[in-house]
Amino acid sequence: QVQLVESGGGLVQPGGSLTLSCTASGNIFSIGHMGWYRQAPGKERELVAVITSGGTTQYGSSVKGRFTVSRDNARNTVYLQMNSLKPEDTAVYHCNSDGMTVVGGATRYLELWGQGTLVTVSS
Repeated sequence: QVQLVESGGGLVQPGGSLTLSCTASGNIFSIGHMGWYRQAPGKERELVAVITSGGTTQYGSSVKGRFTVSRDNARNTVYLQMNSLKPEDTAVYHCNSDGMTVVGGATRYLELWGQGTLVTVSS
C-alpha cells in the first residue's frame, strides 16, 4: 500500500517552533514534488510549501521567511520547519506528493495525500 505518513504536529505557544515530517512508503518511485498544505476551520485548503525533486521551493505568502521546507530523497521524506508560529497558523497540515507506482505490471502515475496532522498555536 502506498501512503504518506505524517508526524510532528501538536500544541505550541505563539513564537515557538515545530517540525513536521512526512514519509512516502510502499511501492512508489520517481517521486516528484513533495509538500504541505493546510486547512483551518472554516477556510479552504491553502499551499504552505512545496519542494521539487531538484530542490526548487515555493512558499505560501503567509509563511515566507518563517517556514522552511526540505527533503531527503534517500528516505522519501519531506520536512517542514516552522518558526515564529502565530495563532493563525493553527490548522490541519496535509502532506502531498506525486510519483510512479506499478499496478498489475503497468506503471502508473499517482498523487497522494496524507491524513493530516493538527498544529495548534495557542498560549
